[in-house]
Amino acid sequence: MQSRTFVGLLLAALTVATGAEAQTRRRPAGAAPPTAGVYTTTRPPAALENKQVVLETTMGTIVLQLDATAAPNHVGFLLDQAEAGAYDGTVFHRAVPLGILQGGDPLSKDPSKTALYGTGGLNRLKREPNARRHVRGAVAAVLQPNRPDSAGAQFFICLTDQPGLDGQFTVFGEVVEGLEVAEQISQTPLAAAGRLTTRVVITKATVRDTPPPVTAAFADTTVEELAAYRATLRTTVGDIVIGFAPDVAPGHVRNFLRLAQLGVYDGTGFHRVVPRFAVQAGDLSSRAAPLTQVQRRVVGPVKGEFNPLKHEAGVVSMARGDDPDSASTSFFICTAPAPSLDGKYTAFGRVLQGMDVVTAIEQAPLDGEAPRTRIGITTVTLTKGAR
Repeated sequence: MQSRTFVGLLLAALTVATGAEAQTRRRPAGAAPPTAGVYTTTRPPAALENKQVVLETTMGTIVLQLDATAAPNHVGFLLDQAEAGAYDGTVFHRAVPLGILQGGDPLSKDPSKTALYGTGGLNRLKREPNARRHVRGAVAAVLQPNRPDSAGAQFFICLTDQPGLDGQFTVFGEVVEGLEVAEQISQTPLAAAGRLTTRVVITKATVRDTPPPVTAAFADTTVEELAAYRATLRTTVGDIVIGFAPDVAPGHVRNFLRLAQLGVYDGTGFHRVVPRFAVQAGDLSSRAAPLTQVQRRVVGPVKGEFNPLKHEAGVVSMARGDDPDSASTSFFICTAPAPSLDGKYTAFGRVLQGMDVVTAIEQAPLDGEAPRTRIGITTVTLTKGAR
């Protein structure tokens, strides 16, 4: 649960000064004049739908998927601004580390106006209430305090779920690529009030149609082709080469290959060792770094494919919870016959090379069932050859 202090920091970061402080900032020398009146989009509904804005920044690319159904005027305004180049050269000027990231102020193009960052480009949009929540990745409009109709060019990205902000700001989209880039930006050095001390620039904002859904990797690969793949687990104690049995567990083989191809297993470890039974790896809690947004999309439960393949030494099978369809990323390698698992866990492959490495893992000093010294998987490499 979030603390009130953290929510307070977020609200302070997402609103600009009023009252006495605002009086001192009113039309300072060199400041932009107040913007025009309330904006209403002239784009027809079809021209607002299925649009993305690609933000190329000096730290990486962030892609925003816009939701015109939830907030048509906010979406129309953002599209107008992006197409006019209004975001090009602006910076992300404020953040709460791993909380929010704020940008879009036209004044931030000018390094000499740092004191004014966060005050520009507002008072153009009326609030558009909708059911969207401030969940991780949500994109919403910045406001002046106590002025719900003061949104404009500035926006913020939620880097964690922020339920305390629901009902206060208009959510009009979500980050669909590059959320990890936004997280990295939020962790750059900050000064007072969460102001970034490094200029992280939006070099280019480009509007594009939402690309069609991409078919998941290996979804259409035939059983014969799947059987030709090999996975080399490069571990801190040696290499293990795995071959697959898609004839009895095609869904699990596709899942493992997909995870391996996207690097989900890289940086995980062998977290559980039971001598004369099995060594287990692939649990995401053992991963050295968080998953990227793209990697998260491929992680999910796999329907059980219980089959005649016996759980004997060298067989690779998927771990699961009580639900028979709850296998996901964690797998184990049998080091001895385990007939009690037959038909209850999905065996999907076999160690082809490196059983000596598996034995070394099995013989490692343990604290309970956990290796006393971390045994890591540095990378998993896929190759394809003759079956």
